[in-house]
Amino acid sequence: MTTNQPPIYNGRYELRSQIARGGTAQVYLARDLVLDRPVALKVLFPEFATDHLFVERFRREGQAAANLSHPNIVPVFDWGESDSSYFIVMEYIDGEPLSAIIKAEAPLIPAQAASIGIGIAKALSYAHRHGVVHRDVKPSNVLITTDGQVKVTDFGIARAIGSDEQVTQTGLVMGTATYFSPEQAQGLPVDGRSDIYSLGVVLYEMVTGQPPFSGDNPVSIAYQHVREQPPSVRSLVPEVPVDLEAIIMQAMAKMPGERYGTAQELQADLERFVQGIRVAATVSAPVNNAALEQTQMVDQQTQLLSAPVVATMGAIDATTISPAVSQGNIPKAKAKTNTPKWAALSLILLIAIGVVVYFGGRDLGYFGATKFIKVPSLEGKKESTASSVLRNDGLTPIIVYGAPSKTDAGRVSTQHPKAGSELRQGDQVTIVIASQVKEIKVPKITGMNELQASNKLIGDGFRVKVNLLPATSSSESQGTVISQHPGAGSMREPKSEVTIGVIEGAKEIQVPNLVNTAYTQVSSTLTKDKLIEGSTTYEFSSTVPKGYVISTSPAGGTNVFPSSSVSIVVSKGSGVTIPLLTGYSFAQASQSLQSLGITRIVERYKPTAIAGAIGNVLYTSPAAGKVVPPGSQIIVVMGIPENNTTTTTATNSGLTTTTATNSGLTTTTATNSGNSGNSGIATTTTPGLPPAPGPGNGNGNGNGNG
Repeated sequence: MTTNQPPIYNGRYELRSQIARGGTAQVYLARDLVLDRPVALKVLFPEFATDHLFVERFRREGQAAANLSHPNIVPVFDWGESDSSYFIVMEYIDGEPLSAIIKAEAPLIPAQAASIGIGIAKALSYAHRHGVVHRDVKPSNVLITTDGQVKVTDFGIARAIGSDEQVTQTGLVMGTATYFSPEQAQGLPVDGRSDIYSLGVVLYEMVTGQPPFSGDNPVSIAYQHVREQPPSVRSLVPEVPVDLEAIIMQAMAKMPGERYGTAQELQADLERFVQGIRVAATVSAPVNNAALEQTQMVDQQTQLLSAPVVATMGAIDATTISPAVSQGNIPKAKAKTNTPKWAALSLILLIAIGVVVYFGGRDLGYFGATKFIKVPSLEGKKESTASSVLRNDGLTPIIVYGAPSKTDAGRVSTQHPKAGSELRQGDQVTIVIASQVKEIKVPKITGMNELQASNKLIGDGFRVKVNLLPATSSSESQGTVISQHPGAGSMREPKSEVTIGVIEGAKEIQVPNLVNTAYTQVSSTLTKDKLIEGSTTYEFSSTVPKGYVISTSPAGGTNVFPSSSVSIVVSKGSGVTIPLLTGYSFAQASQSLQSLGITRIVERYKPTAIAGAIGNVLYTSPAAGKVVPPGSQIIVVMGIPENNTTTTTATNSGLTTTTATNSGLTTTTATNSGNSGNSGIATTTTPGLPPAPGPGNGNGNGNGNG
């Protein structure tokens, strides 16, 4: 990197400023000199450019993302090699990572979290349909733009579904421990359902403010993903609706087959939740995965131990054969008589028999060898009986508790190893004991509407079946539950089905299109359509007049039930959109802002190693693209040389002097047009520097857009 001009990669991309730095790469804000647009340029550190593993990951990231064109995926424009390193060019996103939003605002409002989840699910659904699994879905790889759009980035460890391409060492687990799926934690093959699990973890963290599992190191966290159930969402934040908890827990099911089959199914359920429609997910009772995993681990241990046993038996066989073919020990006869010959043969036979007896005895546990024991059949026996049988046989029982059973509670449901297997004395046998079924009380739900009754039953652990019944009198309200089976107070197993009889008639209706409608007309329109006006928020808009509706949630045309709530966003009138001023001189920037009606302009300085940025605008605060009220104060950050003390004096029609020092910056702005009253531009003295603009395409780990 020279001091005269900023580096240009591939003859096209000029660096402006660094916006993120990670362990293997750094991300710059750059300008595409051909298309004259800002881009994010991710550059692999030179020391990794000779490592085929990192280069291959870099290549695959560019290839995977470049083939994906979707509004919720950060597009990759280009990739290549320059200055003995490799780079990827992406769209520059003016926004901040979801991780920063969670840190600052969590727990998020359920509807907000669900909306972000919908955007992520859309991106994953598109990627999966095109044969790409992300494998590193986490908050820092999700960017939220200034207008609220969700963008998924960092396909650095994405992999084509069914690909046999090897770019990692055997058994190496790829991903981030806090968010990866149980199958990733175990180094097993992954598919789109692994991304669904990770998205479930992200949703969990958004609504609770914390991930489901934490630990001192990645190994302990991975262990919990495989073996342990997370705390229920509502135990941490009781305000989270039951339906959203059900969606999150189904997405985070330990077994891939119990999750949503596709990201599109998860997206659809989140959309149903946002619209107030009953979701497909149900809250399931925790599965004792510890028992399953412990059983698997015992099986693996047994298999690993079996190889040395086989090798030992092979050695015994070889030893047994050896004396039978060794003739060198036969004493030579002194005379040609049959007696010595038969004596020699008898001796050989005795030796062979002795060897067979000795090693056969060792196999049976004699002559100092460990005794082999056949595992008895234990299935169906009581826990105490099975344990006693194993101990009496010289084996060690390991007891775990499995799925509940109404008929076999307290008895052995499975055993590992199976009956008839041979173990050495003291080896372990795992017996899985069926646990007792705990029945729960059926609540009273008659008199509720269908949605309330369904939520109550699902929240209590039941499944719901709806029977639509015709009204028998005018007093029976449509949608009301008038019967239930089993009745209230009955004791039933979790996940049992409860049938509810609902008065037929309540049909879904469409939310009217209220965009560009005067806010004064909203209430009457919603009332006429049997809908309820929800929260009202106000935003600036350059397209919608003041006092008119910008958008609604749910949007116009969405099917909802009567009496559903509709939230309204109303225009506060035209605001001012901050232009992109990077590379401008301060005078040019001031002129551009003043032409938009912004006169409160503050000049500050920041050291930079990019020579082309010295004396020019690095960034503004608020950032380019932000919409602000007229009359807002804008901070313009100018580039100055690093490790220098710079004094700049400008005299132009009475302009004041501006002085900047590099350590503990002091910034003084210029007055406007020589007017003695400092009209137009504010004068501010500020120690230090303002923070850099929002991380944009950076997450700081070097694995993706920063």
